[in-house]
Amino acid sequence: MGRSSRGSGRKRTLFVFCIQCTFEVSQVKEIRARPLACVWNDIAFDEMSFSMTHLRPSAFPPLIYSLREQIADRIRTDVICGRIGVGERLNEVQLGEKFGVSRTPVRAALQQLLHEGLLEGRPNVGLKVARQPSDAMCQLVTEIRRTIESFAVETFFSSLTDADFAQWNAILERMRVACQARDFALIAECDIEFHRSIVRRAHEKDLESIWSSIVGRVRSHFHDTQKEQYPNAMEIYAEHVGIIASFKGCDVSKAVALLKEKIC
Repeated sequence: MGRSSRGSGRKRTLFVFCIQCTFEVSQVKEIRARPLACVWNDIAFDEMSFSMTHLRPSAFPPLIYSLREQIADRIRTDVICGRIGVGERLNEVQLGEKFGVSRTPVRAALQQLLHEGLLEGRPNVGLKVARQPSDAMCQLVTEIRRTIESFAVETFFSSLTDADFAQWNAILERMRVACQARDFALIAECDIEFHRSIVRRAHEKDLESIWSSIVGRVRSHFHDTQKEQYPNAMEIYAEHVGIIASFKGCDVSKAVALLKEKIC
């Protein structure tokens, strides 16, 4: 086989791979027009590639996520943790440089967060972090969170394995260290990872998408409320340990009841 044939074969393979990875059509077109080194950087772009939050890879691997979804998740987490404050403007060029990607997936991620209500403004003009919703809206979203996470627990409760608990324990250990240091931004980050892992364990991508789209609306809970209500930050860690302990029991109704009680 000649060099040109092998080259065209690689291009076809790469194009099919991008389609399978659920890249948006615009991203696929952009990838085909860029040098192979840039293409590989985008394909290999995983959670550890981002520089804004430095989160560890989730203990419960997702299915397949596009760059847009990964970037939106990173920005959402930084806003919820308080690393990006209310009213702070987000710049496509700067975010693209931090994430090591082009503006296309960054712009799509910002558009997604705009629809979620986490950002406000107009695309291509300027977007900033939106104000916290009203108390009534936060209460409504909290109830929805309880429903989603309870559904997830009921879905996977009978099929939990030692590996699941080992992965949760790893999250809890990072939370313990953060609580001992009273690092409330890191505590919030671990809290988000913990509850996302519960939803993710159900292996329903739609469920996680719904959860992710609303969790930013109760962001004050993950940072401000915890800081105000827990003079002893280790109580936050203890509550999460209790949730996992309830998963080891035989009564799913008790586990769900405890989880609902701790989501506030």
